[in-house]
Amino acid sequence: MRVGVGSTNPVKRSATESALGDLPGASVESVAVASGVSEQPVGEPETVRGAENRAHNILDAGDYDLGVGLEGGVAEVDGADGLFLLMWAAVTDGKRTGLGAGPRLRLPDAIATRVRDGEELGPVMDDVLGMDGVAEKQGAAGALTGGIIDRESALEQAVAGAFGPFVTEFYE
Repeated sequence: MRVGVGSTNPVKRSATESALGDLPGASVESVAVASGVSEQPVGEPETVRGAENRAHNILDAGDYDLGVGLEGGVAEVDGADGLFLLMWAAVTDGKRTGLGAGPRLRLPDAIATRVRDGEELGPVMDDVLGMDGVAEKQGAAGALTGGIIDRESALEQAVAGAFGPFVTEFYE
């Protein structure tokens, strides 16, 4: 089974490979595709749409059995104060689509303010941490939890959830 991931970010590819585990015959390839949403998706609907768009666009980019799209965004959450980091994954075969979400992490106020003012979370985290490429490493999830979780493990959970309709019969 050929699985395409709609991003060249190595963390997203690795999260997909980890979610697939030892699934016999599965191979994962990464290809840059458009998300069709803003660089910093805001709200659940835009973040989900970005993941779905990436999953469908990867099928158009090559001969894949399944397309995987992952999208990180920020959103206000009903019943909770603050702005939260969130992650969504979509998996599609072109006919049906599975969705899964990762954890939600409250952003510190200073970071949330900058994101609300229009900055993208990745570069803000690079600035706050004084390093480049946080999104390709531990991600905001790793930084904000002191390494208890990292971006790859958070995305892996989202991808694993999105694979549900393709690995069980419960969604038929």
